[in-house]
Amino acid sequence: MAVSTQRVALVTGASRGIGAATAERLRRDGWHVKTAERSTGVDLADPDQARAAVEGLERIDALVANAGTILRSPALETPLADWQRVLDLNLTSVFVLVQAAARRMVDQEHGGTIVLLASMLSFGGGLNASAYAASKGGVAQLTKAISNEVAGRGVRVNAVAPGYVETEMTADLDDGRRREIDARIPMGRFAQPEEIADVVAFLLSDDARYVTGAIVPVDGGFSAR
Repeated sequence: MAVSTQRVALVTGASRGIGAATAERLRRDGWHVKTAERSTGVDLADPDQARAAVEGLERIDALVANAGTILRSPALETPLADWQRVLDLNLTSVFVLVQAAARRMVDQEHGGTIVLLASMLSFGGGLNASAYAASKGGVAQLTKAISNEVAGRGVRVNAVAPGYVETEMTADLDDGRRREIDARIPMGRFAQPEEIADVVAFLLSDDARYVTGAIVPVDGGFSAR
């Protein structure tokens, strides 16, 4: 039986929000999309399960490490268990996924591409989200560090840094806070998940073939203000 030549992309956290929009966009672009998340029986905070999500694939041409969480609380009141939970999923699991995927891609004739989900809090500290900010700052630095090591071996590694997006992660903001945030965003609104997915798709495409080590803000101008 002939081996399929269709490109395979693994998208984590694809059951909703940015991950779901990204999976749908990649399918439209002709990718065969595999997903990994709790709904598929994978606990990405467990390094062994994260690694197996990559190693169990017949081939992998792209990785989108999107799965993440946020636990909001003042830093002085954050339990260590909450800190560890956020770092385990948002940073350690991302390293495990990238390491496993990049190893496979380096061994492939055609290489591969990796996009990580950073955040506007990769650049700023925010409020009441110290673990999240630390994890996303780590994702940005991980992107640059690994891209330096694999760029000459056929693998590109980039990150998208979304601002405020209409997802479950922002659904608990009250109307007053929403108005404050909208006023702070030059474009005056939150992003739709599809608008983040479009940039992820670009970074995975051949149109971005000379782009690696980049952290691309997709925040309606928030970080430029």
